[in-house]
Amino acid sequence: MSAPSLAQQNGRLEPVAEGVAAWVQPDGGWCLSNAGVITGGGSAILIDTAATRARAIALRDAVRSVAQDGPRLVVNTHHHGDHVFGNGVFAGQATIVAHEQCRTEMAAAGLGLQKLWPGVDWGVDELTLPALTFTGRLTLHAGDLTAELLHAGPAHTTNDVVAWVPEHRVLFAGDVAMSGATPFCLMGSVRGSVEALGRLRRLNPRVVVPGHGPVAGPEVLDECEAYLRWVQRTAERGRKAGQPPLAAARDADLAGFGRLLDPERLVGNLHRAYAELDGAPPGAPIDIMAGFGEMIEYHGGPLPCHA
Repeated sequence: MSAPSLAQQNGRLEPVAEGVAAWVQPDGGWCLSNAGVITGGGSAILIDTAATRARAIALRDAVRSVAQDGPRLVVNTHHHGDHVFGNGVFAGQATIVAHEQCRTEMAAAGLGLQKLWPGVDWGVDELTLPALTFTGRLTLHAGDLTAELLHAGPAHTTNDVVAWVPEHRVLFAGDVAMSGATPFCLMGSVRGSVEALGRLRRLNPRVVVPGHGPVAGPEVLDECEAYLRWVQRTAERGRKAGQPPLAAARDADLAGFGRLLDPERLVGNLHRAYAELDGAPPGAPIDIMAGFGEMIEYHGGPLPCHA
């Protein structure tokens, strides 16, 4: 018997509505991101492209199982490598679409994410940038199905885009929402994330496909907001006590949030929340590497990544 494929080991295509499926990669921790497929009328739209070449190829094979010719359009929900490094696998057949700031920040970041986890077999030595960009919103079509791309940031990043399928009330939330994993706003905005979650809730989704973790219902938006509001309160207490973010994180009682994957993200979130308490606008540049360094210190060693 042959060894199971990467897709069989780590990824699965999960139908969530007629013509709509989520590509879910357990357990949803660092760089194990989800994707989405919308099919209709002989065409397909892909949402995000995974972190490594091998995972992107497994995703491509899964897409071809429901759309023989593969996607004609690919959407990047934001610039982080675990959602865009696989672009090159699809670039020859599909137009890659993203927010204009996603293209800018992707070009600036390059392959830098790979330096955080040098042991991962990335298989990507050249970044493929989006060819088509927009600002506020853009509507794509796959047969009778619609993918409304909405700029939701600054939230997880400055350039977050969600894909809303109104015919089935399915929301591909990118990393604005995570399911069973700790939300992360170091490169975006805690306050902006809370506001974005409120806007997404008003869409009245039936199904939410998060950027990481299991497919969920609208309750995942409430869960992410509850965590982020707790981060804001923790930042206020820490700032009042004169504690830097790492000390405030160590003193914090995770309570009901302790079950979330990657709890060290609290440190990065507090760096962002402190900056906002000091008057920084959402998404303003801060020292990202200092935040990651302290997350590693909080974790007690290198951050886990199984990409």
